[in-house]
Amino acid sequence: MNRGALDGLVVLDLTTHLSGPFCGMQLADMGADVIKIESPTGDSIRGAPPFVEGEGAPFMLWNRNKRGIVLDLKAADDLEIFWDLVDAADVVLENFRPGVLDKLGIGWKALHARNPRLILGSISGFGQTGPYAKRGGFDLVIQAMSGLMSVTGPKDGPPYRIPLAISDVGAGLYLTIGVLSALQARHKSGEGQWVETSLLEATVSLGVYEAANYFATGVRPEKLGQGHRGSSPYQVFQTKDGWLTIGAAQQNFFRKVCEMIGKPELVDDPRFKVNALRVKNNDAIVTILQAELVKQSNAQWLAAFEAAGIPAGPVLHHDEVFANEQILARGMVAEVQHAKAGKQKTLGVPLKLSATPGSVRRAAPTLGQHDAEVRAIARQTASRRR
Repeated sequence: MNRGALDGLVVLDLTTHLSGPFCGMQLADMGADVIKIESPTGDSIRGAPPFVEGEGAPFMLWNRNKRGIVLDLKAADDLEIFWDLVDAADVVLENFRPGVLDKLGIGWKALHARNPRLILGSISGFGQTGPYAKRGGFDLVIQAMSGLMSVTGPKDGPPYRIPLAISDVGAGLYLTIGVLSALQARHKSGEGQWVETSLLEATVSLGVYEAANYFATGVRPEKLGQGHRGSSPYQVFQTKDGWLTIGAAQQNFFRKVCEMIGKPELVDDPRFKVNALRVKNNDAIVTILQAELVKQSNAQWLAAFEAAGIPAGPVLHHDEVFANEQILARGMVAEVQHAKAGKQKTLGVPLKLSATPGSVRRAAPTLGQHDAEVRAIARQTASRRR
């Protein structure tokens, strides 16, 4: 039975909330044995609604495929268990504020001395160095400070927070890449290393169009509403009965759209002859297209766009997303059996490997669910060391 590309990799997950656990989930989905280590009070995200049989649904989603143990790292006996687990581990993940691990006596120097092959993966709000290093950082704060909020929302409106926890998820994905890179380096050197990123750096790095715009012009990127900084037409339009998106900046696509709405002359309009001009005059071309698109239904337009090979799609609500034939065909809805909540739906694995695919194998642990078996591993490791 295939157990995934990372089968045999042992990860100790000390993280809480979303960013670190999301990294741990990526590694677990790909076959790693991820042991979630929680304090006696548990990960605080366990208290986030909605609840199923008393279990927090957010916690259950991004802590699936992990085993769980409770350890009080301030207690000598539990700290010894942790060190025994470190001896057999490949990776430790943490997202405490910088300096907390050192106060607990389990910082990078101590971990590396104990297990030189170990990789430490850290996520913080602002990074391990710099004037903001000691600050706490949440997704809301980072969306504001990264520039994301300044370009999100209606042109004349206030700064907007996007509802996706993009800073947390982005940092979790970057740390996953970093851990895998460090594992590859370890194949060559035999040595582990400290990998760290931050919510701030991750989110700033995702603003690629905004960075390119500012570095090239020195001008503060403006809010564009539904518009795109480098492509036009490329946004949401209202139809007779709903909303759809059209990506028709490519010249051949733009020509086809103009023909479909009965206005082929737009292609030679001096305002719209090439994409760069359409970006400059986006409001004008959008106004023209919108006046025509509202005359027919979503289904009519989408059928026409598909026949013409023009990228387009409907705006779906989440009940529609998780019933969509393509989402289901790609396995993006999975089921697991939870110890308390019973059978639960969860997200599938978005990354597909042909020979060693990832999978959803187990539900998120209840608090301390796997204490006995994980402590047994620690005892076995300690006995081998002696």
